[in-house]
Amino acid sequence: MTGFSGIWVPLVTPFRGDAIDFASLQALARRLVDAGASGLVACGSTGEAAALDEDEQLAVLDAVLAAVPGAPVMMGLAGNNLRAVLGRLERVQQRPVAGLLVPPPYYIRPSQAGLTEYFRTLADAALVPLVLYNIPYRTGVTMEFNTLAGLARHDRIVALKDCGGDPVLTMRLITETGLQVLAGEDHQLLSTLALGGSGGIMASAHLRTGLFVQIVRLVEHGALTEARDRFYRLLPLIRLLFREPNPGPLKAALSMMGWMDDGLRAPLQQATPALCEQIGMELKRLECA
Repeated sequence: MTGFSGIWVPLVTPFRGDAIDFASLQALARRLVDAGASGLVACGSTGEAAALDEDEQLAVLDAVLAAVPGAPVMMGLAGNNLRAVLGRLERVQQRPVAGLLVPPPYYIRPSQAGLTEYFRTLADAALVPLVLYNIPYRTGVTMEFNTLAGLARHDRIVALKDCGGDPVLTMRLITETGLQVLAGEDHQLLSTLALGGSGGIMASAHLRTGLFVQIVRLVEHGALTEARDRFYRLLPLIRLLFREPNPGPLKAALSMMGWMDDGLRAPLQQATPALCEQIGMELKRLECA
């Protein structure tokens, strides 16, 4: 099975007008892999998956796989209708994906027993590894330690994207479950790595990807002072990229670099002019650092 460590980048979905800009998507995927990203995630929340229909999501996945053959690509798989999610799972795993990034079903707020049944049902049907995605502020439900520890005993549930915001839970998951724990909040990358996490799924790693990769490698070699130095160089940019709803600020930055248009699908909005100005200044500062 694929190991889920290092820096994984949850790809934005570029648009030109209202259509997916596949040329920019593929160029971006190649650029990130060449910069050292361990893997890519297609159709996560950063990729505006909720604004893409099922055929569009599969077209995005196919384009990414074609652009970076041999590179690990994970696919986001979200929904609150289990039968529909199982149907999408069947279509997705006909492709050579490295794994599936799966959050709890949103809005309906199931019990912990309901969460366990949901994820075990998907894992039983899966032919590839599952990476659980604990993100209470998007789904409305928190996955508790005992739930995650129980799910970790399933052979195909191997990792967790950790957006739970609880460092005590993070430490217990790292030390007691055997799951590979990846930071899901970009500003928590260094602390998660220092606690023993395996890496991060970082939207901000679209930019200065090499610096993010260096942080992981430095922590692996015990060079915490150097890792901290690089992390604090990136932190102002990370904060700016999440000052307004993701991926608006990120797409603004990518547009400034000439990599794509900054369009989003409603109801998401483009970054405000004031924030764009700050992001532009920070990108210039990083170029000179």
